[in-house]
Amino acid sequence: MTPERSERLHKVLSKRQLNLTIVLENVSDPHNISAVMRTCDAVGIQEIYILNTHIPRHKKWGAKSSSSAAKWLTIHQFSDVQSCFDALRKRYKKIYTTHLSSDAVDLYELNLTEEVALIFGNEHSGVSEELIALADGNFIIPQVGIIKSLNISVACAVSLYEAYRQKNIKGHYDQPQIIGEPLNALKEVWGFLEEE
Repeated sequence: MTPERSERLHKVLSKRQLNLTIVLENVSDPHNISAVMRTCDAVGIQEIYILNTHIPRHKKWGAKSSSSAAKWLTIHQFSDVQSCFDALRKRYKKIYTTHLSSDAVDLYELNLTEEVALIFGNEHSGVSEELIALADGNFIIPQVGIIKSLNISVACAVSLYEAYRQKNIKGHYDQPQIIGEPLNALKEVWGFLEEE
């Protein structure tokens, strides 16, 4: 690995955020998943969770929509809700679903600088009632149009860039979150990956 490439990888890894993640529940279109992965990479999310309880486990993602972002991320796939939530609860203080309900709060009212997991649901039916019941709350993205929903990848991007804005103001991107052995391990893995 050239010194220039090593420096670039180190610079990207120094901005990775371990206290923010995305959970995709039964999202069927691999292109939607890949578009979400691209946004995750853009805002420095390292780990994402994919929960498939009603559809088969994904074997590949839409390469064109992700710009191969998947290979730079740590992807956790689950087929069991409880196992997924057990893993999330070990890492994140709050878990929020995107769900239009009477108790939903505005995205911009959330504190996205703490340890947060944001759940996005299936393209047609949204987040399941089971996950809504297990989560700490629901949020909505404010809209004034007739159609009260956004494509999942767009909704995710809007939410993640609000998180980026909040975290950037708090200086989260100035202090590396991946250090020591985890940093060296990721850097070694990344060193073997080709850039595209």
